[in-house]
Amino acid sequence: MKTIDELLSEGVAGKRVLVRADLNVPLDGTAITDDGRIRAVLPTVKALAEAGARVVVASHLGRPKGAPDPAFSLAPAAARLGELLGTEVAFATDTVGESAGSTVAGLADGRVAVIENLRFNAGETSKDDGERGEFADRLAALADVYVGDGFGAVHRKHASVFDLPARLPHYAGYLIATEVGVLRKLTDDVKRPYVVALGGAKVSDKLAVIDQLLGKADRLLIGGGMAYTFLKAKGHEIGNSLLQEDQIPVVQEYLERAEKNGVELVLPVDTLVSGEFPDMKAKDATHPTTVAADAIPADQQGLDIGPETRKLYASKLADAATVFWNGPMGVFEHPDYAEGTKAVAQALLDSPGFTVVGGGDSAAAVRTLGFDEQAFGHISTGGGASLEYLEGKTLPGLAALED
Repeated sequence: MKTIDELLSEGVAGKRVLVRADLNVPLDGTAITDDGRIRAVLPTVKALAEAGARVVVASHLGRPKGAPDPAFSLAPAAARLGELLGTEVAFATDTVGESAGSTVAGLADGRVAVIENLRFNAGETSKDDGERGEFADRLAALADVYVGDGFGAVHRKHASVFDLPARLPHYAGYLIATEVGVLRKLTDDVKRPYVVALGGAKVSDKLAVIDQLLGKADRLLIGGGMAYTFLKAKGHEIGNSLLQEDQIPVVQEYLERAEKNGVELVLPVDTLVSGEFPDMKAKDATHPTTVAADAIPADQQGLDIGPETRKLYASKLADAATVFWNGPMGVFEHPDYAEGTKAVAQALLDSPGFTVVGGGDSAAAVRTLGFDEQAFGHISTGGGASLEYLEGKTLPGLAALED
C-alpha cells in the first residue's frame, strides 16, 4: 500500500487529487455537533494543498436514497473544513455534474474544493458492478490521483471506496495509514494483558468480533444493552431490559468457550434500572435505582452498569498492556446513565497500556463527556470498520489501495 508520503515525494503541484474523506458528521439541522471526522482528515488535505495540489474532497453523509436531499448536504462540512484550514473551500452542489466539473476546473494550485454528498448518486452504493463502475468513471474524470483517507467507509464496497482507486494512481492518506497501524497492534503483535471492553445496544452487532477475540484477548468486559442477553443466557432475571432472545444459544456457546480457552469474560454485577427509558430532554427525571445484575425487577430495565461494576471493570483494566474499547456501557447521552461509560473512559486514561477507542458511539462519548482526546492512545474514526478488521474480514477500501 503506497502512502501519501510517497505521493508527495513524487510531486503533486498542479495535479487534481481526489481525497475520499469521511465527513459523515452528526448534524442538528445545519449545525455540526461533532467535527471529529473533519479534523481527522486535515493532515492529509493540508499536506496536499501545501504541496500545490488541487484538492478535491469527496465524502458521503447519512443515508439519502440515491438522490439529492438538502437534509444530507455536505455544505456545512465544507464550511467547517474551510474554517479549520483557515482558507476558503469551494463547494460543488452536485457530485459529477456541471457544478462539480466547473468547480474542479476552477481550482488553482494549493486550493481545496468539496463536492456534494456522494450518496446523492445511486451509483455510489449500488450492488450492481456496472452501475458503480459508471459512477466511478465519472468521478475519475475529476482527478489525476486518488487518496483514500475515509477510514470510516473502508468496509463498504462503494464506488468511491472500492471502484475508483482502480481507475487512478492510488495512495493511502495519513488517517488510513494511522488506523491500519493501530489495528495491527491489536491483531498481529499484541502486548499482554490484552483487555477488550465491549458495549452498545445489540449483542448481534458484536458476535463476530467476540468470536475472534475469544482466541486472542485475555479479558472481555461486557456492558451496554448487549450485557442483558449475556445475563439472560446465564439464567438471570433481566426484567424489561434489552434482550435479543434469538442470540442466547450463541452467547451460551461463547460463555462456555471463554471458560475453555481461559479467557476471562466479565459481566456486570450490578446495574442502574428504571421503569421507563429516559426522556433525553428531561435531564433529571428518571430516578434510577441500583440493583444486583441477577435480580432486576420484572417491571424495570437496565440502563447502565452500576457502581460496583464500574469498580470491577476499572480493576480489570488497571494492569492492561493493550486495551480496545467499543460501545458505551449505558445510555450515556442522559446524565443519569453516563457514569458507567465515564468510568470505563477514565480507566483507559489511568491504564499504563496502549489504549484504543474503537470509533462510533465510544468516540462520541469521549467527546460528549468532556475527556481529552489526546490522552488516549488512539481514537478511531470508524467503529464498523474497526470491528470488521478485528473480525479478520477483508475490507474493500483497504484491498483497493493495495498494489
